Amino acid sequence: MNRIDQRFATLKEQDRTALIPYITAGDPAPEHTVSFMHALVEAGADVIELGVPFSDPMADGPVIQKACERALQHGVRLSHLFAMVREFRETDHDTPVVLMGYLNPIERMGYEAFAEQATSAGIDGVLTVDMPPEEADQFGPILKAQGLASIFLVAPTTSEARAVTIAAQGEGYLYYVSLKGVTGAATLDVDEVDRHLAPLRRMTELPLCVGFGIRDGASAAAVGKVADGVIVGSALVSRIAAGVDDPASIVPALKEVLGEMRQALDA
Repeated sequence: MNRIDQRFATLKEQDRTALIPYITAGDPAPEHTVSFMHALVEAGADVIELGVPFSDPMADGPVIQKACERALQHGVRLSHLFAMVREFRETDHDTPVVLMGYLNPIERMGYEAFAEQATSAGIDGVLTVDMPPEEADQFGPILKAQGLASIFLVAPTTSEARAVTIAAQGEGYLYYVSLKGVTGAATLDVDEVDRHLAPLRRMTELPLCVGFGIRDGASAAAVGKVADGVIVGSALVSRIAAGVDDPASIVPALKEVLGEMRQALDA
């Protein structure tokens, strides 16, 4: 049982909904990422998704695309992310960290080298947006051998047969994409999300976590009533973007946004 499983087991005992923030590593500059991670934990994060900057993201809206561009301007790559997580682990041994990104940087490093370095750094799971379970026959076992959870996406358009395959291969939690679109989209129909989660619950005992469209405490609380976890990205990354010229303002802004969501979920 890795940190992700332990955290969700504890949350289930406490009857609490997981709050999972996403930030892009190295945005707006590499030296800020670890302090942002600690701030998110202080504000109530249960799991942290750390985005791997990539030049051609396919699932991310303009807010996260620009965050990747800012990080890439500093030359941030996987080796830097590993160093960031190692530094984070110097004082936080419990909060699960999931790397979220695309396959190309991992393939360039090599599956085995990536998995070994990720585990050594203290990473707990990997969500590779463009690696479907049907094509994970090589990568998946390598991650599993290193104790890393393979986390997969499920979309509103996913067929029931394919959802069964995803649920069977997934670990840690299932990431349910709440809408047809990219990150940062404004429309969110919680009743529709609930209808899609119901058959997934019959397929798996994995926690079902919902992302895309979570913008504030009200939307987090609404989704939290039907999901095991709420994932928020663009609402945080936009606050980072607003503080590019004043980095000292970013930590309080992140705590404000996430703290509101934590309070709303707990209420």
